[in-house]
Amino acid sequence: MFGFGNREEKLQEKYSSLMQEAYELSTVNRKKSDLKRAEAEEVGRQLEELKAAR
Repeated sequence: MFGFGNREEKLQEKYSSLMQEAYELSTVNRKKSDLKRAEAEEVGRQLEELKAAR
């Protein structure tokens, strides 16, 4: 019960960080930006699965 909150927070932080990196890269290198966004979306899916498992 208590373990989900900590993991959820870490995934949320990682998602936010990846989205920020993708945004910053979008003005410099679109391909790298797209890869970061895809990675962030995967983390987002994991986060949704974790929320659904509760």
